[in-house]
Amino acid sequence: MVRHLISLNDLTDGDLVSIVAEGARFGTDPSYRPQGLDGLVAGIYFRKTSTRTRCAFSVGAIRLGAQIVSLGPDDLQTNTGETAADTGRVLSGMFDLLVARTAADTDEMRLWSSQGRMAVVNAMSAQEHPTQALADLTTLHNHFGHIEGLNILYIGEGNSTAAALALALTRYPGLMLELRTPPGYGLSPAVRARAEAQATRAGAVVIERHEMAELPNSVDVIYTTRWRTTGSVKSDSGWREVFAPFQVNARLWRDNPKAAFMHDLPAHRGEEVTSDVLDGTASIAFQQAENKLYSAMAVLAWCRGG
Repeated sequence: MVRHLISLNDLTDGDLVSIVAEGARFGTDPSYRPQGLDGLVAGIYFRKTSTRTRCAFSVGAIRLGAQIVSLGPDDLQTNTGETAADTGRVLSGMFDLLVARTAADTDEMRLWSSQGRMAVVNAMSAQEHPTQALADLTTLHNHFGHIEGLNILYIGEGNSTAAALALALTRYPGLMLELRTPPGYGLSPAVRARAEAQATRAGAVVIERHEMAELPNSVDVIYTTRWRTTGSVKSDSGWREVFAPFQVNARLWRDNPKAAFMHDLPAHRGEEVTSDVLDGTASIAFQQAENKLYSAMAVLAWCRGG
């Protein structure tokens, strides 16, 4: 059985809950190591830099019994004009899974997935970072024991990480997600509309505002991401001035003393977050990074029918 994860929209609510639970089990039960990919080969194709996601899927595939082949940005003939569909057909005759970071449009991954033999996993496209959200949900599950009913404040750009969070968290009853994004750098209208529809169906709430006044208090989580997303360039030369008020620093804990701090990393200390927050007692950012491994294992197993 072959299943693709190119967008969180590809997952049913049951799929989402199952993957998060499996990731949590991998992270909390060291004896749980099923060889679900024994004898399979996974291609790890990254056009853009990656520490956590690339290592997580490489190590995760090996721990589940697969062999891996790593490919860099200059290794495929798409650089010389071969179509994405043809590339997908060729790779599907050799790989059982393909984990890819392109930072480009997801349409290319959809073409790779048009064959029926090789599972395709989106390890970050321009629109969405679905595996990051799954790692984040695994972290929330392990830290709080539940995801339903949490109150989460996201501060920063409405980038691929924010999009994935909005598409994932709004499926949980009673959850409150408030995003504070700089003017001109919010969620795309399509993502916001989908998240709002899901929230209505699930009994969740999603709000997006573009300033830092009247922040909510007593939130469970404060989440941010770096201001310069991998593979992206901001056209506005004055973007730093726009982003400056959206820095996460210790002042935010005056009204949210029990909030956990999350960051998808890498962090640019002194920009989107101060070091005292990232290294402080509220921070679970590095546990979050480790959970990328366990979540990756759950994704790989799911893609092959687990």
